[in-house]
Amino acid sequence: MSSAEPRRIVLLRHAKADWPQVPDRERPLADRGRKDAPVAGRKLADTGIHFDLALCSTATRTRETWKLAVPELPHRPKTVYEERLYEASPGELIALLNETPDDVRNVILIGHNPGIQGLAEVLAEAADDEARERMSRRGFPAAAFAVLGFDAEWKSLEPGTATLIDYWAPSE
Repeated sequence: MSSAEPRRIVLLRHAKADWPQVPDRERPLADRGRKDAPVAGRKLADTGIHFDLALCSTATRTRETWKLAVPELPHRPKTVYEERLYEASPGELIALLNETPDDVRNVILIGHNPGIQGLAEVLAEAADDEARERMSRRGFPAAAFAVLGFDAEWKSLEPGTATLIDYWAPSE
């Protein structure tokens, strides 16, 4: 694989969720989340990344985030709703990404903290200094995303093998 054409992994945390009296998996988006999700979608479109695959947690708030963000993209990727993303650790998320077919170039993963932030930190040995500083300063709030580059087959993805290219979070 040419290093001029790295794969892209985008890690999107679900938008702000509400706290009604329902099980955690069934928590819907709050009003702010419904406002921030399309904005995140527009910012994702601004990256110019053509996503081949979206892996989305089955939790209500992640499905709603994706449903509101994806119409903002110029191309709707194949979406797989994946139970294993809910409450997944960075290691479990890497194992899931290792299963990605090699004909898939760019993946967006829509999930939860602390796994999403942990995965960004674990994968990114190298980083654009400005993106790393923004992520360090902001953490990984609801509707934030990190863009990572990776130059090998999916089965080779492991800690320290990606580069943090970009980071975005909605304004408070």
